[in-house]
Amino acid sequence: MQSNQATRRRNWASGVWRGLLGAVVLLACAAPLRAEQPLRLRVLCYNIHHAEGVDGKLDLERIAGVILSVKPDIVALQEVDQRATRSESVDQPAELARLTGMQVAFGANIPLQGGHYGNAMLSRFPITDHQNRLLPNRNNGEQRGVLSSTLKVPGLGEPLRLLATHLDHRGDDGERIASAKAINQLIDASSQQPTLLAGDMNDVIGSPTLQIYDKMWTRANDQPLPTIPVAEPTRQIDFILFRPRDDWKVVEVKVLDEAVASDHRPILAVLEYVGGE
Repeated sequence: MQSNQATRRRNWASGVWRGLLGAVVLLACAAPLRAEQPLRLRVLCYNIHHAEGVDGKLDLERIAGVILSVKPDIVALQEVDQRATRSESVDQPAELARLTGMQVAFGANIPLQGGHYGNAMLSRFPITDHQNRLLPNRNNGEQRGVLSSTLKVPGLGEPLRLLATHLDHRGDDGERIASAKAINQLIDASSQQPTLLAGDMNDVIGSPTLQIYDKMWTRANDQPLPTIPVAEPTRQIDFILFRPRDDWKVVEVKVLDEAVASDHRPILAVLEYVGGE
């Protein structure tokens, strides 16, 4: 009798487990496949004026706070000092990397007060290599450069290329035009590599400088989003651009409401990579 009861209990338990397993399989088959999350990059462009605000205070932590406030993945920075006397001989690129917890690359364009001055970039992703190139210099102007790096971004089939620059500010646009052409020449027009360009172009939408970029790049915003003067901006001279055009979708572009930390307002673009769709 006990043996028959034990056998019935085992059969009952086995039947229950088979039923539960069948239900799980049916639910799994009926449930829709979860789509992969799209790859979105938060890209910030910021001329930091060597961390000197319009209030006259030199405050690199304040700059780092502005950067962290929008949780960027990639940051292009202009007017960055490295161990220059005027900024207390601080290695600003290294210190910003420490304050933000991001990787850094720096491109020195000008020797300055015992150190250097140039462009920098911060990245949440590994920077696998970087190179700084000097741009055309006319009439003994301030030497400009373009910092180019390769980033290893999860979700991209190939490395992301990022270029950061700061062009001439003088009224004559000859040097800006020459620099824009030089930057375009760094890019293979037939290349499908995902590439971003960000910087202080010191020129506006519709200018010859921006028209040259338009031949190779797509601006994150069609209509102007003013970034200077910082108190009440009326002109956009800071831009984020991308290529190939059809591989990116603009989710959002905005100028940050920050009017003290630098003499420029930062601009943020949220870009979704749709390449290969």
